[in-house]
Amino acid sequence: MAKKIPLRLCTGCGESKPKKELIRVLRTPEDEIVIDVTGKKNGRGAYICCSVDCMKKAIKSRGLERSLKMAIPGHLLDTLEKELVSIESSIKKGI
Repeated sequence: MAKKIPLRLCTGCGESKPKKELIRVLRTPEDEIVIDVTGKKNGRGAYICCSVDCMKKAIKSRGLERSLKMAIPGHLLDTLEKELVSIESSIKKGI
């Protein structure tokens, strides 16, 4: 019997994809917003496709804020976007 693959919904485009293909944005118990590359840190998570387009959609529709149940300051959104760009480019290079 095949092992069940956990699916998660992208807060940007709304597509269900395997959890491993998505990046987890996390609200820690201290109310910090970070990108959780391991997917194992404690806190409330929201998933986004590994693309800047999905990140922009999630920000514009406030899907990210809704999923994390808190308002996210603009400077923090810019930081998250820059982190995602570097992660996206490293994945494309195959690192």
